[in-house]
Amino acid sequence: MAIDRRRESGGGSRPLPEENGSVPRAGGEGAAAPPGPPPANAAGVEIQAVPVPPPAAACSPLLLDYDGSVLPFLGGLGGRYQRTLVLLTWVPALVIGFSKFSDSFLLDQPDFWCREADGQGNWSGTLAPIHANHSGNGSSFPPPPGLPTPATGNASECGCREWHYRIRAGLVQNVVSKWDLVCDSAWKVHIAKFSLLVGLIFGHLITGCIADWVGRRPVLLFSVIFILIFGLTVALSVNVTMFSTLRFFEGFCLAGIVLSLYALRIELCPPGHRFMITMVASFIEMAGQFLMPGLAALCRDWQVLQAVIICPFLLMLLYWVIFPESLRWLMATQQFEASKELILQFTHKNRMNTESDIKGVVPELEKEITRRPKKVCIVKVVGTRNLWKNIVVLCVNSLTGYGIHHCFAKSMMGHEAKMAITHNFYADYYTMAGIALASCLAMCPVVGFLGRRGGLLLFMILTALASLLQLGLLNLIGKYSQLPDSGMSDSVKDKFSVAFSIVGMFSSHAVGSLSVFFCAEITPTVIRGGGLGLVLASAGFGRLTAPIMELHNQKGYFLHHVIFACCTLICIICILLLPESKNQNLPENIPDGEHYTRQPLLPHKKGEQPLLLTNSELKDYSGLHDSAAVSDGIPENTTANGMKSM
Repeated sequence: MAIDRRRESGGGSRPLPEENGSVPRAGGEGAAAPPGPPPANAAGVEIQAVPVPPPAAACSPLLLDYDGSVLPFLGGLGGRYQRTLVLLTWVPALVIGFSKFSDSFLLDQPDFWCREADGQGNWSGTLAPIHANHSGNGSSFPPPPGLPTPATGNASECGCREWHYRIRAGLVQNVVSKWDLVCDSAWKVHIAKFSLLVGLIFGHLITGCIADWVGRRPVLLFSVIFILIFGLTVALSVNVTMFSTLRFFEGFCLAGIVLSLYALRIELCPPGHRFMITMVASFIEMAGQFLMPGLAALCRDWQVLQAVIICPFLLMLLYWVIFPESLRWLMATQQFEASKELILQFTHKNRMNTESDIKGVVPELEKEITRRPKKVCIVKVVGTRNLWKNIVVLCVNSLTGYGIHHCFAKSMMGHEAKMAITHNFYADYYTMAGIALASCLAMCPVVGFLGRRGGLLLFMILTALASLLQLGLLNLIGKYSQLPDSGMSDSVKDKFSVAFSIVGMFSSHAVGSLSVFFCAEITPTVIRGGGLGLVLASAGFGRLTAPIMELHNQKGYFLHHVIFACCTLICIICILLLPESKNQNLPENIPDGEHYTRQPLLPHKKGEQPLLLTNSELKDYSGLHDSAAVSDGIPENTTANGMKSM
C-alpha cells in the first residue's frame, strides 16, 4: 500500500517549499531521530557537523498588504504630503512633452532652393527637383519673390554649393539648414531621428532593471543630472554626427526620467485614483506638445530651442532633497528599516498621530526590521505561469498600437495633399495633436465604464476595423470608381481614406497608452520597473517604424500596413486572456502577480456558477501528486469523495 510505504519512510505527505525556496526536513519536528555520535574519518578524527540555519520565516502579511493596511494608515491620497508628491510627478511632464516632440522642429525638412551668383555678384535661385518630395508633410510653398519656379528640374542641381531655405516650423535655422542635410545628405536626418528613439528604447530597458534593483529615486536623479549634461551639449554640436550621438544619450536619460516618474506616480496612488492621476500627467505632457510651436517661434534658432527645453530640468535637482524613495517598493523588497523612517516622515509631514495605527503597522515593522532585503530582477518572470504571458501580450499591443499609428498618419497626410485639405505645417501638427487629445479624453469614460481590459479591447477592435476597411474596402471602391456608370470619383475614395485614418489614429493612440498603463498595474512592485521598461521599449519600436519607412522612401508601406493589421486581429484574441485590474490592489511580489486571474468579460448572472475562480477562491493545489499516491490504497470502485461508483 502507498500509505504504508510512506509511513515506513517517515513522511506522511510531500513537504511544501518555504517562501525562500527551501524545503523542510522530512518527518517534521516530532519524527527527528536522536543525534548519534559524530562520524569519523579514516584517521579516526571526529568530524563536527556544521549546523544548518533554520529556514527564514515568512514575512508578516500585514506589511505586504500595502493598499489594505499601510496606505490607509498614511491617509491614502488625502494626506497633504502624498498630494504634494503627486503634484511633483506632474510638473516635469510639461518639459518631457517638449523633449519628445522637439524632433518635429529641430529636424523638419525645409523647402530649399539653390542659390548661385552670376558674374556680377547677383543671386538667382532655382527650385530643387526633390523639393516637394522632401517636405516633412507633403506640402509645398511657393519660392520667395524674385526666385523662378521651373516646371521641371534636373539632378545636377543637387551639386549646388549654397542653398536657400524656408523653414516652416517657426525657426530661422534648424539642424537641416545648419549642415545642409538635403539631396545626398538627406539620409542623415533620418539617422538623427533614429538616435533619440533608439536611446529611449535602450534607456527604458536598462533603467527599468536598475530601478528595480537600486530604487526609483536614484534612477530619477541620475537621469536628470546626465540629461542636463548631454542635452546642453547637443546645442553645442559641431556636426551632425556629434548631434546624433548626443541625442542618443539624451533619449537614454529621458527614458529614465519618464519611467521612474511613471512608476512613482502609480505606486503613490490608491486603487481608485491610479488612472485619473496618470491621465492628468498625460494631459500635461500634451500641453507641452501644443505649446511647442510657440516656444519654437520665440526661440527662432534650434540651439536656443534645445537649451530652453533642457534648462527646466535644473529645477528637478531639488528632488534630491524633497522627493523620497517609493515606500511601496521599500516595503515590497523588505527594506523595513528605511520603510520605518519614511513612514515616520509621512506621519510628520501629514501631522498625524501614530496612535491612529489601528492595524499595528509600526509594531509589525519593528519585529521585521532586521530582515534582509529581497530584490528581484525582471528575468524571474520567465519562470512564472501567467505573469509573463500578460506582459508579452501588453508589449505586443503597445508595439502594434504605436506601429500602425504611423500607417494611418501617413495615409491621412498623403490624401490631404491630393485633396488640398491643408498645406500648412501647423495645421498638420495640430491635427495630430488634436487627435491624440481626443483619444485621451475618450479613454477616461470608456475605461471608467468598461475597465482596463474592456477599454483596451474596444479600442483595438476599432483599430482593426479602420485598418481592414482602409486596406480592403477602399480598393473595392477604387475598382468601382473606374467604371463609367459608377458615379464615383477618386475624391470619394480619398474622403473615406481620411475618415478611416482619423479613426485609426484615434483608437491606436488609445491602445498604446492604455497598454503601458495596464502593464504598470498588473506587474508586481518588485519588478514593475522592468515590466514598464519592456512595454515602453515595445512602444519605442513601434514609433521607430516611422523614420525607417521614411529612410526607405516609403517602400514597402502597404506590406507594413498589412502586417500590423494582422497583428491587431491577433491582439484582439490575446486581450481576452488578460486579467482586470480596475479597483484592484497592486501586486507586490511575483506570487501576487500570478494570482491575477482572468475573469469573464461580462459578469455572470445571479445564481449562475462562474467558470473561472476569483482571487479569493484560489486554493493550493500543490498536494495533487500526494493525493494521487494516496489514491493507490482506495478500492477501484470508490471515488475520491468516498462514494461508490456504479
